[in-house]
Amino acid sequence: MSKICGGIFTSHVPGIGKAIAQNLQNDPYWKPFFDGFDPIHRWLAAEKPDVAVVFYNDHGLNFFLDKMPTFAIGAANEYRHEDEGWGIAFARPFQGHADLSWHIIEHVVASEFDPVMCQAMTVDHAVAVPFELCWPGKDAFPTKLIPIAINTVQHPLPSPKRCHDLGKAVGRAIESWGGNEKVVIFGTGGLSHQLEGERAGHINVDYDKFCLRNLAPDPEALLQHDTLDIVELAGSQGVEILNWIAARGALTGSVRELASNYHVPISNTAAATVLLSHSERVLA
Repeated sequence: MSKICGGIFTSHVPGIGKAIAQNLQNDPYWKPFFDGFDPIHRWLAAEKPDVAVVFYNDHGLNFFLDKMPTFAIGAANEYRHEDEGWGIAFARPFQGHADLSWHIIEHVVASEFDPVMCQAMTVDHAVAVPFELCWPGKDAFPTKLIPIAINTVQHPLPSPKRCHDLGKAVGRAIESWGGNEKVVIFGTGGLSHQLEGERAGHINVDYDKFCLRNLAPDPEALLQHDTLDIVELAGSQGVEILNWIAARGALTGSVRELASNYHVPISNTAAATVLLSHSERVLA
């Protein structure tokens, strides 16, 4: 049976992608953030996951305000990153796992979710930056991709509980998959930040640390705020914590924090990285 080996939660700021493209990892401004990936690199080298299921939000590359699905799941055998205007276009393609994607889709539909099924899909910085951070300098990514996009842009947004429940359905689907793949779960985005309006530059360290403190031991604590509460607390883009909440829901067994890094600011964003180990739940 397939196994979920752990979870990686990280910011996906496009400025990080530009720093990678310009080899600024050791620049004093960027180094505290990039240093947070040292334990993740060691863990990935030891675990060697076969598949990464990535909960993220699309930034207008596939979906725009006139057509914005609440949830969308990629079911392609290959994905490519495209430049959205940030001046970064990472060339390495992402190999998909269409069979496992369809298994997940079938399971979440049976769990009464209604995702858009995408047999052709490009990915933006919300997927590409975390992959570049986790597997730097390789000719090809060693891990296949299954992207799951969550609407964090066009209101009404899904509730934190709905996203957590989606994650749980995805986790159960992976557990029931008949293959022997080792799967890592990603939640990308955030933490608190706002890019526009009177509160541009808003960062809420207290809320960020609340999320970091509870992510592993008590993820349901993050469900006490509805989406409008989160916008108020964390900023209009800080609502990307929904991706983290969904990813945490997919870790259905025993979870332990292995590493955590928090650095403020990175391009007007509270940047964070968390690594969680995962042991399978005991089925009754």
